[in-house]
Amino acid sequence: MDTKGSILSLLEKRRGEFLSGEEIAAKLNLTRTAVWKAVRALENDGHDIVALRNKGYCLSVSSDIISAVGVKKYLNENCSNFRIEVFPTLTSTNTYAREKADCGEKEGYVVIAASQTDGKGRKGRSFYSPPGSGLYMSVLLRPTDLAASDAVKITTIAAVAVCEAIESLSDDKAEIKWVNDVFSGGKKVCGILTEAAFSLESDCIDHAVLGIGVNVSEPEGGFPPELKDIVGCVHLSTCDGKNRLAAEILNRFSEYYFSRKNYVDKYRARSMVIGKKVLVLRNDEAVQAVATGIDDKCRLIVEYGNGSVEHLSSGEISVKIEENI
Repeated sequence: MDTKGSILSLLEKRRGEFLSGEEIAAKLNLTRTAVWKAVRALENDGHDIVALRNKGYCLSVSSDIISAVGVKKYLNENCSNFRIEVFPTLTSTNTYAREKADCGEKEGYVVIAASQTDGKGRKGRSFYSPPGSGLYMSVLLRPTDLAASDAVKITTIAAVAVCEAIESLSDDKAEIKWVNDVFSGGKKVCGILTEAAFSLESDCIDHAVLGIGVNVSEPEGGFPPELKDIVGCVHLSTCDGKNRLAAEILNRFSEYYFSRKNYVDKYRARSMVIGKKVLVLRNDEAVQAVATGIDDKCRLIVEYGNGSVEHLSSGEISVKIEENI
């Protein structure tokens, strides 16, 4: 860890308390000048640090800049294998994590960016990722026995984890629009994208990159006109919200992913699609149906007007809820 990171670690551990420059210098074997320069650099990064003569430096409890140190302090013990790296901006956290996977990075690598210039969504769509208002995170996974046909489990586990994390840190109710979007207050607040590489020999997943983007607050100037009626943000009721939210998502994802704890019933219970009229969109064709359930493989069960029933795979189709079909 460099000087700036080491000082941030100390300030995070004692957030809201003052540490004198002399104390910091002694703990880290630095000069007072080096401490001052590093604190200035942290302030330039956006960290809200109060500096008072004869008292020292204090990381404000209201500071909401995400950092590896800030996330780690909220992780459960069973998440100790996560290795977190944070950047001010990336083209795409999923792209960066895939590059790390190609270079042999082990499972548990987590990359977070404060903004993305080319955020990825499903079917080649972009994910709006402005600075200062969101959590953009990707996790590298290397499951040992997950068949290619079961890759959707990663996405659906993540959806449950995000919902539970949001509700644990706010008064918001979170729901899932099959298969990968989280909604709150009738608007999309989170998108999830899993990109996997497969072994041709075993037909199992070699590695997967799980991308999660959450709108934590409304961006400066508001959402673009084409998005303002579609997307919303969560309303966290805690200080240090982004760090806490990232950690809570990882905590809850780990609980289901590593322990293989059943989650499908929770996914069904949060579905905003079951019982609704939908349009099944496939190959530029839209067919009306009713979503009647979600099976144990997290496929959406739909019934068409002619009485036929189909179990839909997320990789094949998209679904649009139609309230007034």
